[in-house]
Amino acid sequence: MHTPLALLLELGVILMALSGLGAVARRFALPPIPLYLLAGLALGEGGIAPVPAAGEFVHAGAAIGVVLLLLTLGLEFSTAEFTDSLRRHVPSALLDLVLNAGPGALAGWLLGLNGLGILALAGATWISSSGIIARLLSDLRRLGNRETPAVLSVLVMEDFAMAVYLPVLAVLAAGGLWWEAGLGVLLAVGAVAAAFLASHRWSHHVNRWLAHPDSEQLMLRVLGTTLVVAALAELVDASAAVGAFLVGLTLTGDAAERTRAVLAPLRDLFAAAFFVSIGLAVTPADLIPVLPIAAALAATGAVTKLATGWFAARRDGAGWRGRLRAGAALIARGEFSIVIVGLAAATAPALGPLVTAYVLILAVIGPLAARWLGHRTRTTS
Repeated sequence: MHTPLALLLELGVILMALSGLGAVARRFALPPIPLYLLAGLALGEGGIAPVPAAGEFVHAGAAIGVVLLLLTLGLEFSTAEFTDSLRRHVPSALLDLVLNAGPGALAGWLLGLNGLGILALAGATWISSSGIIARLLSDLRRLGNRETPAVLSVLVMEDFAMAVYLPVLAVLAAGGLWWEAGLGVLLAVGAVAAAFLASHRWSHHVNRWLAHPDSEQLMLRVLGTTLVVAALAELVDASAAVGAFLVGLTLTGDAAERTRAVLAPLRDLFAAAFFVSIGLAVTPADLIPVLPIAAALAATGAVTKLATGWFAARRDGAGWRGRLRAGAALIARGEFSIVIVGLAAATAPALGPLVTAYVLILAVIGPLAARWLGHRTRTTS
């Protein structure tokens, strides 16, 4: 089998560049995510060193990266614990919707967008990035913090909401009818509910099958099962991230510990591909005219997510420091916002550069704010 020389060379350059950037981030006690995003910007079309041969591989790896990040995040919790947290955070999810979709809808109206464009921009400003936040919580060692279940509850409820939102947006963008959108919503919601019920009731059976004593078998079974569940979730317009998270919830005890250990290198590799892919999708020259509007939206979005996290963490009894950390963790936007603007691109082409700039700003600022606020709250406690 012949492997293209350009693919090998470009992938090697990308990995060495990420290694160097990761070392710089560790040297200054920073999360590496913003540097990976900027590396993608430099390596994308219109950047200083484009990598066209590796682009397709990186984008495929990015999809796997999100799945692995949410799988390993699910390993930190049990189904019962998380179900209880979800029930407690319905008010948090409603506040999240109002505070974060509202500014996007208002901005879309002020910019003169049509109804579909307003709906798309509202969704893009609403949804946080599960992939970025999952990696951030792990890097900052906050998985055991009191406020973390509140953060995860908000994220998963957002992903559940996408099972309603995305079918509607996709059908309307394609010129379909409302009843077709409603049918897609029923199918997606039913599939998500069935998956969650199966995870809750039969997790011990799944756990028994996946928890093979051989590490190679464990890795293959868990990874294969997770990718199949994620694909089925995407098939019904639900979120692959939710599917992966539910698989992680089914694994407990020693099986969860061993799964974390065997999948950690793969997770880190493909997670890096995910962060780079966001930057690769951006053409820097397209962003300059929309930067003022994107920056204003980003500033608003950072404040509204801080308020969302503060409210959610307070419901879990976290102190003011934990509430700040929760809010800062939710700031980053990412994969869903890009998907949303892709669906609406044909009918609202002006949204592409605006949402891309908005996502890039918050994907960089979010991890830095989470790191800075976490450091400040610890040093002042």
